[in-house]
Amino acid sequence: MRKLFLGGAAALALIATAAPALAEVPESTDPIKIANMDWTSAVLNTKIMEVILKQYGYNVEVVNADYLASVSAGIPTGDLTLGLEYWDTTAGEAMAEADKTGTVERLGPLGPKAKEEWWYPLYMKEKCPGLPDWKALNDCAEAFSVPETAPKGRYLGGPVTWGGFDDERVEALGLNYEVVHAGTDANMFAELESAYQRKAPILLWIYSPHWAPAKYEGEWVEFPTHDPACYTDPAWGMNKDMAYDCGKPFGEIWKYAWAGMKDKWPVAYQIAKNYQFEAAEMNALISQVDLDGKSLDEVAGAWVAANQDKIKKWAGQ
Repeated sequence: MRKLFLGGAAALALIATAAPALAEVPESTDPIKIANMDWTSAVLNTKIMEVILKQYGYNVEVVNADYLASVSAGIPTGDLTLGLEYWDTTAGEAMAEADKTGTVERLGPLGPKAKEEWWYPLYMKEKCPGLPDWKALNDCAEAFSVPETAPKGRYLGGPVTWGGFDDERVEALGLNYEVVHAGTDANMFAELESAYQRKAPILLWIYSPHWAPAKYEGEWVEFPTHDPACYTDPAWGMNKDMAYDCGKPFGEIWKYAWAGMKDKWPVAYQIAKNYQFEAAEMNALISQVDLDGKSLDEVAGAWVAANQDKIKKWAGQ
């Protein structure tokens, strides 16, 4: 992930001539505060929304935010106005907390379906032929080990702020693995690239939508199918004493807004509510940033400039 928290006028310059024709916009000059999380698609969506709303004259503030706390606390209090990527796979509990407050609105799905799970390169299957069945992991722990963890296998998890319960899953399923959390999304995929080139052992958290499952040949580990009770009832599943003895859930990626957004900035609200992407289109934009080395300003600005008709429909023009 490159240049993810940069702001600037470069993107706005690309669409400066596309002024909106809506009366009384912006309806308020107070800042619309958009949560900025720490993975490429989330930061890219935030940047695109920032460019669109500034095009309509809104005062926009991008706030680097903790993923789970932003939806469970920041948006309900109005300290944040909008967040564009909350995944059923990891933010289900935080979203449920937010929904109970009565001060948020779930704006609908972003579009792509969410999948996040343990993943390994296909070359590792030669050393662990029982995969993708999770029960093979302990038989192959040493194959997935590194000097710092041997004889335990090593699992590279996402940044701790992402949640996901990997540490709890290892304990509940009795896996002979050490969970090491990547400091950043960029570090995680840099380590994957290095290992893949060397055909070195690696087992890590991969998510989709993302370019990685297309670029690298590999498979997701197949854990016991997720059930909501797996996370709340220790008696569910194979381990009768512990929760989290299952895989991660799959599902939607949701947009959330502070409930006051609808009345305070109604056109911005409509844009956010209607804002959607196809998975393939988002993956292509992510690839431009992560693989082609383009800046967020360049990618977001070019997309906004090329999609003015779609944006006008989102705004109700």
